[in-house]
Amino acid sequence: MARTIKIDNALKKRFQFKKEKKSKELVAYFLIVCEGEKTEPNYFKAFPKQVGKLVYDIQFEGGGISTLKVVEKAIELRDTTKQKYDRVWAVFDKDSFKSTAFNNAILKAKANNIECAWSNQAFELWYLLHFHNRITAMDREEYKKAIEAAINSKLLKGKRFSYKKNDTNMYSLLNKVGNQEMAIRWAKELNNEMIGEAFANYNPATQVFKLVEELMGKSQVFNDEITEKYNNAQ
Repeated sequence: MARTIKIDNALKKRFQFKKEKKSKELVAYFLIVCEGEKTEPNYFKAFPKQVGKLVYDIQFEGGGISTLKVVEKAIELRDTTKQKYDRVWAVFDKDSFKSTAFNNAILKAKANNIECAWSNQAFELWYLLHFHNRITAMDREEYKKAIEAAINSKLLKGKRFSYKKNDTNMYSLLNKVGNQEMAIRWAKELNNEMIGEAFANYNPATQVFKLVEELMGKSQVFNDEITEKYNNAQ
């Protein structure tokens, strides 16, 4: 006959506490302030909310504001909200903004510890890199046709894709017919060409891959930082 072992309440509570502590989630708090109202937020909102043990809590702000205003908004929100963010990102494009304004926005972000996912000329460069190693300059108006041609070449016969900036399915579509790993690789190669702080001179170029790596759990530096924060809270 099996024995019944009684566990005193203090020991039982200690055991339950250890189980709860062990299963505690690693939460990464992100603030992403975007220049665009739909394109960038719709893309990043579609990312998985959990990668492995890491859970993402992401807040979006901005929309319809200039490059410098994006950075200033990111600084303001970081410094005035109660939430302590693990990462604060400013996302904006060169577009038709003056080179000095564009460069100064990036430098201000750097001086204030704001991460910067900028693109020259347009955010759509990041989409196109899922298909082509784009190394020559392209006007922002040309990206629409280039993205449509790239995606339509991958779709089944009879299906046609028409690019819209507010499309909510770009993340899933790019993962289906494009190659995110190659996009990261090619974006890094463009990034390696940059010397100094004349960022506006580098076209095409994009830093979006850095934010994507963090959100996909592919940034070892960020993963180590979150793990250390979790361990220190034990």
